[in-house]
Amino acid sequence: MICEISRTEKAAPLFAGWEETMIASCLQGVMGKIYGNCEENPVSAMALLGDFCFLAGEPDRELAAKAPEQDGRNFLIMVPQNGRWAEVIEDCHGQRARKTVRYAIRKEPDVFRREELQAAVEGLPEGYVLKRMDETLFRRCKEIPWCRDLVSQYRDYAQYEAHGLGAVILRAGEPVSGASSYSGYLGGIEIEIDTREDYRRRGLAYICGAKLILDCLERGWYPSWDAQNLWSVALAEKLGYHFSHAYDVYEWSA
Repeated sequence: MICEISRTEKAAPLFAGWEETMIASCLQGVMGKIYGNCEENPVSAMALLGDFCFLAGEPDRELAAKAPEQDGRNFLIMVPQNGRWAEVIEDCHGQRARKTVRYAIRKEPDVFRREELQAAVEGLPEGYVLKRMDETLFRRCKEIPWCRDLVSQYRDYAQYEAHGLGAVILRAGEPVSGASSYSGYLGGIEIEIDTREDYRRRGLAYICGAKLILDCLERGWYPSWDAQNLWSVALAEKLGYHFSHAYDVYEWSA
C-alpha cells in the first residue's frame, strides 16, 4: 500500500548521496511530498515535486505504477535511482514513459565570477526593464502560460517570498524573459529560466540568469541548475557552471 510519509526522516536514508535539491525540498518539508511503501520503515520511496518524481530504495512496482496518479497530472518526469528502477518504470508504463536524457550540472558554490555576472546585468539592452520578482510579477507570471513555471510550484507569494527568488525582464510592461526558482529548499533554489518565443536569441536569458545568481549569492543561497537540453547546458556554462554528466529519465504522459 502506497502512503504519504509525513515523517520524512524515515525515508531520508533511501535518498542518501543523491545530489538533487528537489529531493531536499521534499525531505525538509519546504515543498513537495514523500511517498513510500509504508510510513514507519519504508524500503521504497519517491520524492514528488511539480513535474518531477525521484524513485529510490528497493524497486517497487506499485510505487512506480501509481506515481503519476498522485495529485492528478497528465505529465511526469520519472527519475530512477538505478537501472533496476528503470526496468520497473519501463515494465509498468511501456510506451507511455518515453526514455530521454537530462544533464546534471556540478554543484560548486565558489565558481561564480561576480564581475562578469554584474557586467551581463548592466548590459541590458535599451527599452527593456529588469526587475526582481515581486508580488505583482508573481501573480502576472501565474497567469501567462509560457512563464508559469517560474512560480507555479509555490502555493502563494508568501511561500515564494520565503523560499523563492526571481528576476524578470519586461518590455512595454510585459514579461518577456525570466529566471526564477522552480523550487526552493533550505539554503537555495532550483533554477528555472524561460523566454517568450518571439524574444529568444537576444541574450535575455543570460541576463536574467546572471541577476538571479547574484541575488542568490547576496542572500547566501545556492542557485542549483539541472539542464533539460544542451542549450541549457551551454547557458549554464556561460554563467559559470560546469557540466557533470548525462542521466536517463522517463517522460510519462497520459
